[in-house]
Parts: sequence; structure tokens; C-alpha cells
Amino acid sequence: MSRISVRGFAVASATAVTTVGAVVGVASGDTQPSNDNFEATAADTTLLADIPAGQQAQVQTASLTQQADAQAYAADVTAKKSAEESARLQAAKDAKSKKEAAEAKAEAEAEAKAKAEAEAKEREEEKQAAASRSATRSASSFSAQGSYTVAEVQAMARQMVPGDQFQCFSNIVNHESTWNYRASNPSSGAYGLVQALPGSKMSSAGADWQTNPATQIKWGLNYMDERYGSPCGAWSFWQANHWY
Repeated sequence: MSRISVRGFAVASATAVTTVGAVVGVASGDTQPSNDNFEATAADTTLLADIPAGQQAQVQTASLTQQADAQAYAADVTAKKSAEESARLQAAKDAKSKKEAAEAKAEAEAEAKAKAEAEAKEREEEKQAAASRSATRSASSFSAQGSYTVAEVQAMARQMVPGDQFQCFSNIVNHESTWNYRASNPSSGAYGLVQALPGSKMSSAGADWQTNPATQIKWGLNYMDERYGSPCGAWSFWQANHWY
């Protein structure tokens, strides 16, 4: 079996060159190498000579294969790390997208709920207002009296004016007549609870407009509704102008 130097083909080649140089030097009369060096060189020469050309090629091939394997392994490690990093980034991106979608959904649901609640509240208020209006009494439902106290007149108004409009109606009457259904303004001719001008306008609500608070309330309520939309509309105008 042929012997192969453990230092490989490159070492063997270097040794061979050294050995040839030494032989040439002896032939030309140069300084005589020491016996130890010559023996070591001869031993190396023997090792190189013992390796056939085919096996030298095998040594070179094996070295290149190892290098290729190492490079392939390094490339696999790099590719694996790159794939793991890409997967991590994609997972983070997906998680962020899911979070944003969940937040947008929750916000939309909250807005829809708030809108539904507001609409339900508005419908309930309209329902209550309609019920209040339908529950009001007409002027003709009150029995005529010779005279009326302020409390009695106010009680009439509460039964004739819608509940959500009564306070506005009351504010105007307080300022115009302090609930005196016989109040008269000598300079202008305004008359009654709501100070109709002239007072005879109230005859459209009843012939007893001078003596019946219910007739005056009926006329005043109709006037406020037709001109301002409601007693509260009339009260807003009164606050800005001190008349209506």
C-alpha cells in the first residue's frame, strides 16, 4: 500500500521542490546540506514519490469537495436564518393587521350602537310628545265660570298645552300678563293671558275670549304653533326680542 503524507498534497509538493533545489545545489558545488536535513528531505522525497499521480488528483478532489460542502452548509444556514426572519416579520405584520381590523370593527360597532340608541331615544321622545298632545283637553271641555284664580288658569293651561311645551308657554304668559286673563294694555290695546293685539283676534277661538281663560289659551297656543312652530320656538324669539 502506498503511503500518503498527512500534510497533504500541498506539503508534499513543497517538499519536492526543496529537495530538488538541494540536489541542484550539491551538483553545483554549493554548501553541503547537513545530514539531518538531507535525510528529512529524502524522506519527504520518498513520500512524494510514493504517491501515484491518480491519488494526487484524488487528494485535490477531496479537498475541493470539502470546501464545496462547507460553502453549501453555510449557504443553507444563511437561507434558513433569512427564511425565519421573513416568517417572523410576516407574523408581526399579520398580527398588526388583525389588531387594526379588530379595533376598526369595535369602533364601528360602538358607533352603530350609539346611533341606534340615539334614534331609539328620539323615537321615544316623539312618542311621549305625541301622547302628551293627544292627552290635552280642548277649551270646550271646561265648564264656564264667573271668575278664575291664577291656580285654576294654570291648571287649565297644563291640560291644554303639551307637556314638553308648557314651561315655555308659562314663561311667555308670566312676562305678558302674570296669568291675569283680564289683563289689558291701555296704550296698545293688547288683552288677555297672551296679550293678543288687538284682543279681538281671539274671537277666532271663541266668542267668550274676554272672560274664558281656556279660549285665550287655545288661541295663544295656535298662534305660537303657527308663527314659531311651538311655544318653545315663541319663547326663544321672545328672549331675543322681548316680544313675540
